[in-house]
This record gives sequence, C-alpha cells and structure tokens, in this order.
Amino acid sequence: MMEPAPAVLPIAANRLSQHAPLKRSVVLIGMPGSGKSSIGKRLATRLGMAFRDADTEIEAAAGQPITEIFSRYGEPHFREGERRVIGRLLAGPPLILATGGGAYADAETRRAIRDSGALAVWLRCTVPVLLPRVSGRATRPMFLNKDPEEVLNRLMAARHPLYAEADLVIDCLDENPETTTDRVEAALHDHTPPARLPVPLSGRAYEVVVGDGLLARAGGLIAPALPARRVAIVSDASVAGLHLPTLEVGLREAGFEIRASLTVPPGEASKSFSQFGTLMEDLLAAGIDRQTAVVALGGGVVGDLAGYAAASALRGLPFVQIPTTLLAQVDSSVGGKTGINLRAGKNLAGAFHQPRIVLADTGVLSTLPSRELRAGYAEVAKHGLLQGALWDWCEANGAKAVAGDAAALRHAVLESCRLKAAVVAADEREESPEGGRALLNLGHTFGHAIEAECGYDGSLLHGEGVAIGLGLAARLSVILGLCEATLPERVEAHLSAVGLPARLSHLPRRFTLAALMARMRKDKKVRDGALRFVLLRGPGQAFTKDDVDPALVEALLRSEGAQG
Repeated sequence: MMEPAPAVLPIAANRLSQHAPLKRSVVLIGMPGSGKSSIGKRLATRLGMAFRDADTEIEAAAGQPITEIFSRYGEPHFREGERRVIGRLLAGPPLILATGGGAYADAETRRAIRDSGALAVWLRCTVPVLLPRVSGRATRPMFLNKDPEEVLNRLMAARHPLYAEADLVIDCLDENPETTTDRVEAALHDHTPPARLPVPLSGRAYEVVVGDGLLARAGGLIAPALPARRVAIVSDASVAGLHLPTLEVGLREAGFEIRASLTVPPGEASKSFSQFGTLMEDLLAAGIDRQTAVVALGGGVVGDLAGYAAASALRGLPFVQIPTTLLAQVDSSVGGKTGINLRAGKNLAGAFHQPRIVLADTGVLSTLPSRELRAGYAEVAKHGLLQGALWDWCEANGAKAVAGDAAALRHAVLESCRLKAAVVAADEREESPEGGRALLNLGHTFGHAIEAECGYDGSLLHGEGVAIGLGLAARLSVILGLCEATLPERVEAHLSAVGLPARLSHLPRRFTLAALMARMRKDKKVRDGALRFVLLRGPGQAFTKDDVDPALVEALLRSEGAQG
C-alpha cells in the first residue's frame, strides 16, 4: 500500500522540556510497534504527568497475559475489557495513556475517548519502520505464526481509516525515541483544537466545528456523525478547482468511498428548478443509497441547493455542510434551511433538512475575493445587531475581518455560529410567536426584494442586499419611533466603512416602488397579507412587527430613490 511521506519537524532532540502539564489526557494510538509505550513514558516524564499502558492495566486486571485472553476468550471479550479499562483510566486526572493497536479501531472505544475530552494522537509509521519492531515478538498475539508484513498491511488497510479520526497525526521515522518525543511534545503544545459548537435540537443534535485546516482531515471529523463512509460531493466549478482535491484526499484517508463529485455553475442562478432536477438525476445516476451522505462544498448557493437535493432524494439523505464562504460559514450552513429560488422570489421552494455536521474551515476564507468576503461580513453585522455585544466588536474589529485577519475572522465565525445555533435550537422551524428564529431575517425582507429585482445576475450579492436591508430596517425603526434617531447613521457608517453598500441610493440601478412592494408582499414572512419586518430598539433589542403600515414603507423607499 502507498504510505504518506513523513512530515519531519526540525526540533533538536534531547532538549529539556519547558512545557507545563496538560489539562487533558493524551491517548496515544497507532499500529503495533509504533512506539506508543516508549514515547508515552518519555512524554509523561517531561510533562510531569502519570503514564499508563492500557495493555499492562488489562493484564493486571485479568491476572493473565493478553495472549492468553485472546486464545481463551477471543478478541470480542478482550475488546470489551479493554474498553472498560480505558474508560476507567480516562475518568481520573489527566494522564498519558498508551493503547493497544486495536483499541482505537473499536467504535465504542473511539467514542469513549472522544467523550472523555482526551486528545487522541496517532503515531503513524510505515511498514519498513514497523516490521523490525514486530517480527518474532511473542507478546503480539496477532503476529504469532504469521507473516508479519502481510499482517501489517492487512491491519493498516482496516485501521488507518479509523485512526484518521484522531485529533493529531505525527509521522514517525526510524529515529531516536527522544527525537520522536520532541516532535510529539511540540505538536501537542502547538495544537489549537477546533471549536465545537452544539446545535442541541430535539430530533438530532449536531455540531458546528470551526477551525483552520479542517478540509484536510474532513473524513475523520465527519465519520462519527454519519451512518456509513459513502458520500456524494456537490460543489460549484469555482470552489471545486480550489478545494475539492484537498477534501477528496481528506475523505479517502478516512476510508470514504466517493460515489460522485458533482459541480454546478457558480452563482445564484444555480438555485433553480432546472439545476435542482439535473442534480437529482446526477445523484441517482451515481448509485447513491439511503446511507450515502450529500456533502455540500461551497457557499450558500451550493449549500441551499445540495441540502434541498439531500432532503428530497430517496426521501432524505444524510447531509454535511462544508461552507467555503464567510456568508455560508456564519449563516446559511447552520440551521437546516435549504431551498431554491422561483421567479416570484428568493427561497420560495425548499425544506428544513438539518446537517449531520458543519465544518467551517476558516483557512479557506483566504481564497475568497474581497467582494465575497465583504458580502459575507454583512451577516456578521446582522448578528451583531441581534446580539448587542457582538455589534460593539464589529464596530471595533470589522475592518480587520474584511481585510482577512485570521483571528478576527475566526471570532466572527465562532460568535455568529454561537448566536445562530442558540436561536435555531430554540425555534428550529421558525414557529415561535415571539420572533425566535424569525429574528435572523433582520434586513432580509428589504434585502431579498432588492436582490430579486436585480435578477440574481451577480450585480448584487446576497450579503450586499442584506447590508442595504439592515440600513433600511434601522431607518424604518426610527420612522416608527422605536429607536434613537442616530442608529441608522451608526449602522450605515459601519457598513460603508467596511466597503458595503449601506443605502438603496448607493446602487447604480434604479428601482420602482411597485416592484419592490410586490416582492415584499410575496416574502415568506408575510402573514395574512400583512408586511412583517424585524425591527430594532437598539443593538441587542430586535423584535418582529406584523402590522407595519405599507404607506410608511413606501415613503421610506421613495426617500431612497425608488420611483413611482
């Protein structure tokens, strides 16, 4: 089998560790002979932590060697005992734990390690490195009276896809154990784990995972959330050229079968019945079944279209969101709203279909055109106005985010997802009479109408429409006497400062009053024919209002240059 090229970190061996003990346990996993015990002992000594060897603990508990447990009771009995011992050890104070080669290949043991909060570290070795270490060892029951190279290749084929679920992967050479320990220790202390935000729905909870470099290890991250390791990827032609190869490698390393990698044309025009029908036919032609997950790799258009296809194909397939735009990471990928556009308006055909997991790889945002990044930031600003404290952060740090600052973007994605996850969990299907999830439509009644009038031709991006909608919602709030007169100026000044259109009059296109009002009357939020808006009393004080006088809305739009 082909082996990955080892990645060697240039760290001097035998240095004196200056690192403090870790606050979580470390579980070393890997093939027999990968050095888990020897590295684990050295690591524990350096960090001032306890070391335990799972095999030694099992033998002590059973009063007999592992070879005898295997021969007398079989592997299933051994794995059950191994699972109990590992669970007991991880329930105590943080420690360094070396496991047997097959421990992490057991699904329940993997889950127990993950649920304990321990950090799983895979010591990945090649066959030439492992072969001398396992040959002729009577303590390794799986190698007794067998060709060790054949056993290694067979075990690697079965276990490496499961080891890929580890938090860290360290490629190990045939080198001094102190050198390997140096690299493991450095990796542990340099590791920034991705944030995991729960969306605790009553039907099926899921996580939003936010961090850098997630595409390359996507298979290990999504596997625990799916019924099988089979996927069909849906992307658009632009995104696929940038990120599809990385995703495919990350999936295959975790043993995923990719039934199809399908692409649609980039842009809002792909959210159409014709493209939806083509995608459905292509998915079925690829031989999908009820356990094949649809993976959306792209922005909001791809997520909405692929999600609607996943909700419809075979009456519902597992769905994974891997958003690649800021707008999709902070908004459309979380919450399960999927759909396509009709001539009458935006997202008027669709379904609620929650993803099994969302991977928001903030590293891919560096590939976004600046206009796309700014458009996505409009949703961050919206979340800021809804949450309050985040709006203060936006005014202080929004310029850094749209300039591509990694730390600012990570914060924007994290806090936006945190807000949206809480709102979605409380009102999954937008049924709350007190606003609930409907509040997330702040700026969207205006924004969707403007976007629809532009014909989804790319002249106005969704986020740009939302930005104008935020300014109009603030102005309507002042007209209705709901907030301070300075709020619209504050909102528009910030949006303009980050390069977004903040007013209808900022667009080169002219709009007719009748057309915009007709669009808003067909909005999904309309109730009994009455216009419904999300309005503001101030940042952090949003609410829905059902009985807004159309004459006031018309007067506002006229003041912004709408004709008629």
